[in-house]
Amino acid sequence: MKPIIIQGTPLKCSFGNAPAPIMVLPDKKVNSMLPVAVKSDHVPFLNILPFGMCSNPANPMVIAATAAAMGVLTPVPCIPCTAQDWTGACGRVKIKGKEAINMDSRLQCLYGGCIQAAAPMQPQVLA
Repeated sequence: MKPIIIQGTPLKCSFGNAPAPIMVLPDKKVNSMLPVAVKSDHVPFLNILPFGMCSNPANPMVIAATAAAMGVLTPVPCIPCTAQDWTGACGRVKIKGKEAINMDSRLQCLYGGCIQAAAPMQPQVLA
């Protein structure tokens, strides 16, 4: 089973140039560890923070900046626009009745980017 995503796990966007940690509300703590992210944790600026600069040529703001720069692709500050739940949630782990998300989960930005975990935060125990 893939590691689940917890508070502070770094996320990356396919069109962003910097990682950003996921923010999870403290009501999802399990046995005093950091809060666990669930599939509904996709609210921009609450759960999903900006990923630096967005370079997606389908983003309307990038289109406008590129047009102003005479056709030279011009990245703009990232404004996450995530309206749907995470996909690929872990059905076996539930927090307050909601499925937890894991390293395989993906979140789609309406501007075209694919958001996923960059690296696990949970300690790995080797047997």
